[in-house]
Amino acid sequence: MRIHRSYLIKILLVISLIFPLLAACGITDTIQEKYPLESVNGSGSQTSYVYRAAGVSVPDVAKALVEESKPQQQSPEKTDHMFLVYSDKIIHLQQDTKKPEDTLIEVDSKEYVRNNYSSSFLQGYLVASLLGDLFDNGRYGQGSYRGYDDRDKYKPKSGNYHAPTTQEKKAIPPMTVNRTGSIFKRSKNADTSRVGEGGLFNKAPPKSSGSITRGSDNDKKSSSFMPPKKSKPKTRVGFGRVKRRR
Repeated sequence: MRIHRSYLIKILLVISLIFPLLAACGITDTIQEKYPLESVNGSGSQTSYVYRAAGVSVPDVAKALVEESKPQQQSPEKTDHMFLVYSDKIIHLQQDTKKPEDTLIEVDSKEYVRNNYSSSFLQGYLVASLLGDLFDNGRYGQGSYRGYDDRDKYKPKSGNYHAPTTQEKKAIPPMTVNRTGSIFKRSKNADTSRVGEGGLFNKAPPKSSGSITRGSDNDKKSSSFMPPKKSKPKTRVGFGRVKRRR
């Protein structure tokens, strides 16, 4: 009974670890398919991709994304800023001040948030426990950045936002990977034997051809058998005493 319980617990732990990753992958796919990419910043583990939802409010975009993939945490509903927290990324929804009817969807890696955002700004949207883990209890979060819409006033520490190039569009991490492979044909000289049919340990020794030459008379003399000399065995004569026990 204990074995079954421990096995069930392990399965639940694996599911709890895999499910958030799948949710994060699914939400990224949804954003890429539905909304056009507008701006890019960062590289490597620190990346930020900004998409535009034309004619849709911040709460409506948040609702659509949550229905598609439930986040680990969602900030309270507001018309200007909302945050959706997933396992490896944070989605910052913000109203475009130049086009109030549009919503900017900023998909940031957690490393990008950690190194650029102002932790005090995020305190008004996310719970303290999450911010403590995200910013390593004050080690990070000293930036002034507050989102793409305010990038001119509160600039990120790393890089500048720009229109995505063709290469940067290709560099967006894909959520699914199509694997391709190649089939190698055996060469004509390859060993195709089966077990018991002359395989590695049952191969017959290779045939060899050669000739045997007889030695000369001098070789016979030098290699002839010499019988050992007979000699008498050596013996020793000695004297000793025999003592009786008292």
